[in-house]
Amino acid sequence: MPDGEYPEFYSFPPFFTIQPVEATKEKQLSLWNELIIQYYTIQKLNKILIVHECPLWYNKKIQRKLSKESIDIIMDNLIKSGRGEWIDTESKTTCRILWRKPEELATDIYEWAISSGNIAGGICTIYELHSGEDVHGMSFHGIDEDLLRRALKILEDDGKCTIFKGETSSEDGIKFY
Repeated sequence: MPDGEYPEFYSFPPFFTIQPVEATKEKQLSLWNELIIQYYTIQKLNKILIVHECPLWYNKKIQRKLSKESIDIIMDNLIKSGRGEWIDTESKTTCRILWRKPEELATDIYEWAISSGNIAGGICTIYELHSGEDVHGMSFHGIDEDLLRRALKILEDDGKCTIFKGETSSEDGIKFY
């Protein structure tokens, strides 16, 4: 989101104070989740949020900044909603943004495999799923390899693919069924 293109609620001063009424607080936290996911997706950032460096916590235009306690509440909600996961579970300073959950990515990958004709014995590599020409614009294009592998493991557990070890990790093969 380039400056000035934030949603209207981002310029509402109470948005930067966790609301005491539970229903309002739930809506507010949901909006924070959406904002974080949109920001990291649109900015094409590596989907890693370093908590103390996140520019969303401070709105210069209205001179409002979240407190550390508010940031903790927002981050806890992001994690609880399944849209983020701590990379460093002890210090909780770095979070992987999951704009798509592994289960959702697994569905996306399988639908791609079916629609692209890679099903029924088709084989591709991790590299092709991550960076290949055929996956440009797909939800899994360029995603974190760990997350891609987790999605593929879901498909493998469901009997929809088999993962074969290659000479390098990017050469690991996937056979779809």
